[in-house]
Amino acid sequence: MKVNAQSVNFVADGKLLDFIQKRMDKLELFYDKVIDSDVFLKVENTSAKENKIVEIMVSVPGDKMMVKKQCKSFEEAVDSACGSLERQLVRRKEKLRAKV
Repeated sequence: MKVNAQSVNFVADGKLLDFIQKRMDKLELFYDKVIDSDVFLKVENTSAKENKIVEIMVSVPGDKMMVKKQCKSFEEAVDSACGSLERQLVRRKEKLRAKV
């Protein structure tokens, strides 16, 4: 799957980008018609510890799914967002199967 990762107001290191790519590739196990995905990494300027924001937009035929998570680390946020996307993709797949 093609993953476009963009970091806003900072430079993401290679380890983080590799982690995102591996985690996003696992989504294809749940729904194989994923076209591509956009991942936005942001750091909020607050004193709170949970200031890392991850937004993931996944394109599937005829639709786009968007998930936004805020956590203490980018890895935790990506993991949580991918878990939500997995549930959405499974639900979409089941709905398409029910129509056929």
